[in-house]
Amino acid sequence: MKNYNSPLSERYPSKEMKYLFSPEMKFRTWRKLWIALAEAEKELGLDITQEQINELKAHADDINYDEARQREAIVRHDVMSHVYAYGVQCPKAKGIIHLGATSCYVGDNTDLIIMAEGLKLIRTKLINVIAKLSQFADNYKSLPTLGFTHFQPAQPTTVGKRATLWIQDLLMDLSDVEYLLSTLRLLGSKGTTGTQASFLELFDGSREKVKQLDQLIAEKMGYEGCYPVSGQTYSRKVDSRVLNVLSGIAQSAHKFSNDIRLLQHLKEVEEPFEKNQIGSSAMAYKRNPMRSERIAALANYVMSDAMNPALTAATQWFERTLDDSANKRLSMSEGFLAVDGILELYINVASGLVVYPKVIEARLMSELPFMATENILMDAVKAGGDRQELHERIRTHSMAAGKVVKEEGKENDLLDRIAADPAFNMTKDQLQSLMKPENFVGCAPAQTSEFLEQMVNPVLEKNKHLLGISAEINV
Repeated sequence: MKNYNSPLSERYPSKEMKYLFSPEMKFRTWRKLWIALAEAEKELGLDITQEQINELKAHADDINYDEARQREAIVRHDVMSHVYAYGVQCPKAKGIIHLGATSCYVGDNTDLIIMAEGLKLIRTKLINVIAKLSQFADNYKSLPTLGFTHFQPAQPTTVGKRATLWIQDLLMDLSDVEYLLSTLRLLGSKGTTGTQASFLELFDGSREKVKQLDQLIAEKMGYEGCYPVSGQTYSRKVDSRVLNVLSGIAQSAHKFSNDIRLLQHLKEVEEPFEKNQIGSSAMAYKRNPMRSERIAALANYVMSDAMNPALTAATQWFERTLDDSANKRLSMSEGFLAVDGILELYINVASGLVVYPKVIEARLMSELPFMATENILMDAVKAGGDRQELHERIRTHSMAAGKVVKEEGKENDLLDRIAADPAFNMTKDQLQSLMKPENFVGCAPAQTSEFLEQMVNPVLEKNKHLLGISAEINV
C-alpha cells in the first residue's frame, strides 16, 4: 500500500488484458522468439543441434526472474540479462541464444504480438457490445420517443432507432480493428539498421536464406510474414495507427455515455443501478450514472493518449532513436488497458439499460402538438381553409402556447387554442385523434429492423463463437 499503483492495472481492465501487458507475457514471448530464431537458423543450415532446441523448449516457461534481475543490476541491459538467465538454465544452448539478433528482435516482435492479441480481445468485446445493443434496439424499435437536435425537441424517433446510431459507430470501429489486424506483421530479424547484415554473414552471403529466415520466424510465431523493410525497429507509424483505432472506439463509447447521461437526467433511460448501490455520500436519493461517467473519463484519456505515438512516429531519427521507449511503454499499454476498461463498462451498461415508457410518452406528448401542426394544417386545408391564413394562425397559437409553458409553467394548451379557433373548424376530439406518436416516427421502426437484419446480424452470425465469452489469448 506504500507504492503507487496505476488505476489501469488495479481498477478498470479485465484480467485477460492485464495479462497481455504483464512481465510474464513479455518474457515468455521473448523465449518463444528465441526458440523460433534457433529453429529457423537450424533449418537453414547453421550449426545448431536438436538437443539445444529441446533444452530451450524445456525452459520456455519456467523463467528464472531472480537470475535475470541480479544480472541486470550488473550489466544494465534487460535483454542481455534475460539471455544470460536463459543460458544459465540451458548450458548446452547458451552459445546460440539470440544468435545474430539485436534487442529489437525480441522487444519489437513481442510488442507487435501483444498488440495483435490485444486487438483480438478488443474485437471480441466490441462484438459483445454490438450484440447487447442490437437486442435493445430490436426490443424498442417501435417505442416512440422525442428526438432532439441541439438537445432541443425535434421530430420523434424511436428508442430502438436511436440505439442503431450507437451500433453503427461500433461497426465502423470493428471494421477498423479487423483491417488493422489483417495488416499487422512481425518485424522479423532485421539487425542493427534493418539491413540484416549479421545474418548475411551467418549464412555466407545467401540472400535467399536471409529472406527465408524472416518468413520461418513469422510462421513459427503464427504470422503470415514480416514487414519487408525496417530500420532497427518496426515503423512507429504502426503504434500510431493502433492507438488511432483505440481512440475511435473511445469516441464511440463517449458518445454513447453522453446520451445515456442525458437520458438518465430526463428519467427516460437509465444505466443499471444495483439494489445496495450508493449514488451520493450526501444525497441518499441520487442515482448517478457513474458507469457512463467512467466511460467518458476513460475515453477522454484514450483520445488524448493517441497524441503520444503520433509524436513519437513523427520524431524518430533515421534507423532509430531510443526516445520512443519510455513513452511507448506507457502510451501503448495504458491505451489498451483503458479501452478494455471502457468496453467492460459498455457491456455492463448495455446489458442492463432500464427504459421508462411512461416518462418517454409524457415528454413526447407534451411536445407532440407542436409537431402535429403540419398535419393539422393539411387537414384544415382539405376541409376548405386558406393555407396561408391557417399557417399564420397556427404560428400565433404556437407562440402563445409556448409562452404559457415557459413563463407560467402550465400544460401545453395548443390544441385547445386551435379547437377554439373557428377558422380550423376542428373539435378537440378530432385534434386528439391526430396525436398518435407512432404516426410521427417515419421509417424509424423499419429502418431499425433493416439495419439489424442487413448490417448487424451477419456480423454477429460470423462471430457467434465469440459471443458471451472473453477472447482466448495466445500465451
